Amino acid sequence: MNSEICKGFLINAGYERWIFLEFQVTNSPFNQEQVELLNRLLPTLSETQRIWLNGYLAATQGSAVSATAGAATGSPVVTLAANAPVISKEVTVLFGSQTGKSQGLAKKVTKKLEDSGFQVTLSSMADFKPNNLKKVQNLLVLVSTHGEGDPPDNAISFHEFLHSKRAPQLEDLRYSVLSLGDTSYEFFCQTGKDFDNRLAELGGKLLTPRVDCDVDFDEPAGEWISAVLGSLNQASSASVAVSAVDHAGESAAESEFSRTNPFQAEVLENLNLNGRGSDRETRHLEISLEGSNLQYEPGDCLGIYPENHPRLVEELIGAMGWKSDELVTINKNGEKRSLQDALLRNYEITVLTKPLLEQVVKLTSNSGLQELLAAGREQDLKSYLVGRDLLDLVQDYALKGVSSAEFVGILRKMPARLYSIASSFKSFPDEVHVTVRTVRYEAQGRERYGVCSVQLAERIQAGDALPVYIQNNPNFKLPENPETPIIMIGPGTGVAPFRAFLGEREELGAEGKSWLFYGDQHFSTDFLYQVEWQKWLKNGVLTRMDVAFSRDTDQKVYVQHRMLEKSAELYKWLQEGACVYVCGDEKKMAHDVHATLAAIIEQEGSFSPEEAAEYLTRMQQQKRYQRDVY
Repeated sequence: MNSEICKGFLINAGYERWIFLEFQVTNSPFNQEQVELLNRLLPTLSETQRIWLNGYLAATQGSAVSATAGAATGSPVVTLAANAPVISKEVTVLFGSQTGKSQGLAKKVTKKLEDSGFQVTLSSMADFKPNNLKKVQNLLVLVSTHGEGDPPDNAISFHEFLHSKRAPQLEDLRYSVLSLGDTSYEFFCQTGKDFDNRLAELGGKLLTPRVDCDVDFDEPAGEWISAVLGSLNQASSASVAVSAVDHAGESAAESEFSRTNPFQAEVLENLNLNGRGSDRETRHLEISLEGSNLQYEPGDCLGIYPENHPRLVEELIGAMGWKSDELVTINKNGEKRSLQDALLRNYEITVLTKPLLEQVVKLTSNSGLQELLAAGREQDLKSYLVGRDLLDLVQDYALKGVSSAEFVGILRKMPARLYSIASSFKSFPDEVHVTVRTVRYEAQGRERYGVCSVQLAERIQAGDALPVYIQNNPNFKLPENPETPIIMIGPGTGVAPFRAFLGEREELGAEGKSWLFYGDQHFSTDFLYQVEWQKWLKNGVLTRMDVAFSRDTDQKVYVQHRMLEKSAELYKWLQEGACVYVCGDEKKMAHDVHATLAAIIEQEGSFSPEEAAEYLTRMQQQKRYQRDVY
């Protein structure tokens, strides 16, 4: 037995990953029976079990895992070092969230930690005092990435502080980052990467490695929570850490229905809000929540799991030479569905991403794709990804010949589409309303469809069912005091949540002033919810309304122009403590509105540009300036 070579696993000194190694029995601290047990157990562990065991061993009081060289042969062996440092029972959990996902996960990990006996400080980054960071020993950062690699609104100030010269050295800090993003964006999870890199630069040590989550975040987020708990918990709390893997994806809501278990909701109404002659189609859907126990507040979103267009699915199957009825595996549980059904409901096929192309290259070794992904071709790749789908990729690079089982194995799961809720639960119990603009356009000689919007417009009728869930958004909420004035800016479908706001205020009998800025193309065909605004103006729920219809005049007029026209009055409302809400397009409208607000504050308050920017920052910190932009 002295010459027998046995296999095992070793955790590296940073507790970052598993390394498979070989060691000699004679040089290991294990007897023959223990070696045989290890050889049977370790190769059977799943990745999640390895992550958990990694954290568990790192956290067990009185022991730590280290590697030393074998005395005789130089082979690495596993040893246990005594007197490992005791881990602090205080944990700070900071979140940066735009739509509420990161905040929801932060609450989830906080509860798990508290159940394990930790004292937890949970805070949004906007509410956390940055100077207290140097007092923190255990830090968990949960943050999404917004727009083109930007921090969400409530993370901006903390992000700026951490990257400034004022940031302290953090040699005593242990931290971990959970980053939420979308691989269809160029700067995937960039904000989380920023925090991770900067905390390391300041001297922080990894508690567990950063995890970057795509839109289907439940499983990787659950594994991250499990690893964090394993690293922080004492040996006596092992059962709690294990349960985190099993339940980390559960919804915090009282309803049994959630993102991972959507409710099949009946559609009650599906109406086109645009008048005859409009070149736009905006659907108003009224959906029943009866029997779901789902509830929501104004500012929350409805998640809808859509289906791909049947024509696109058929064309993709034909281009690849597959058969529609062949079975493919759709999840880790081994569930199988027909290829046609899987491509229709389970997988995203309308968005191309760099990670997807990299996986395709591994399957096909396609030289053309390899060239497109080569260093120096970043701009070409970026241009190619815009406006193209999986069928384009298959046709452009002649990918026929790959089996359907292999191909669907690299596809991203179908993400839900989030829509701002356009109703008050108090006004419409057991119903939820959404406002959806239909997206159709032509690119590369083919007609393209907004996956969910065209399904709702063409293939969903009253009586049909949609898989839905509620996405809470605590960062877009009416002020607690119903007497607080509110200013709402929402062109196009961005007006949807303000229908919910006013419906809620009407039910509550709120007496605070309200001002709506609304815009679209034409007054006669595109004035969404016109009758309702007029009713609320008449009964005083809506104090004033300014509209901008950009195509009704020779010179295009937008909501920001109306704001400038009323700059003195608008600034007066701000001085009275009004809350400002902006909903709609992030890429242009939201930037223009932000610049206009800054200009109004600068002009009417006689401030410098820097002082006006600081004024808006304070409003954000006070939750008086909130945005729901996309």
